[in-house]
Amino acid sequence: MAVDKITWDRVGRVTEPGRYMYTFGWLTITAGDLEIWKRYPRAAFTLLAQRSGSHESAGEEFHLGAFDVAPDAPPAITTH
Repeated sequence: MAVDKITWDRVGRVTEPGRYMYTFGWLTITAGDLEIWKRYPRAAFTLLAQRSGSHESAGEEFHLGAFDVAPDAPPAITTH
């Protein structure tokens, strides 16, 4: 399953930073990520794969990258 973007709802509206297991792999969520979601609850983050220095954990490792604050909003109209 390819996952490009992820929302706060999709991760169960977690409230604490940490490392969480999802169907696509492990996701590390930082305090900064949570602050963005608290300010923009509909923000969608890009999932970024990260290399794990340890072979202890099975599955892929991800962290959150760039985000859209209103991913389903219509495009802005500009006038000249």
